[in-house]
Amino acid sequence: MEPEEKLEQEIFVKLARLCSKSEQCSPDLRRKINELGGEGEMAEKIIARLEKENYLNDERYAKAYVREKFRINKWGRIKMQYYLKMKGLPENIIGIGLAEINEDDYTQLVVKTMKEKAKTIRKSNKFEKMGQIIRFAQGRGFEPEIIHRHLNEAIS
Repeated sequence: MEPEEKLEQEIFVKLARLCSKSEQCSPDLRRKINELGGEGEMAEKIIARLEKENYLNDERYAKAYVREKFRINKWGRIKMQYYLKMKGLPENIIGIGLAEINEDDYTQLVVKTMKEKAKTIRKSNKFEKMGQIIRFAQGRGFEPEIIHRHLNEAIS
């Protein structure tokens, strides 16, 4: 076996092991391949083989990422979309991932998040309180139109 083939096989085995432990996305794996000394054509061959053998699937990654950030971190769509875009995933894959979110669950999360924040605010001025809640919810990545639509539910 030639040194380049051996390196390719070693990198594949390492990344297959990593992918079997947790979902990964192809842009992250390309960076890892470069760090491990593989590049260009070798990187594409390894990625293609990982996809063919079902270790790697960007759609599956995006769905898992969205589910985790929604359930555990309680993030909104804007924040999730931003981070997935920063990873280097294409818009269509990001859209597939975000489609995992149930609309009713999302609305409930927005309202719950704003209610919890409202309880912690000591301001007596209603407008200052609303401003803090809006900024907090936007920081969590919720869309302004949803925040404003349900703001009164959170304050009451």
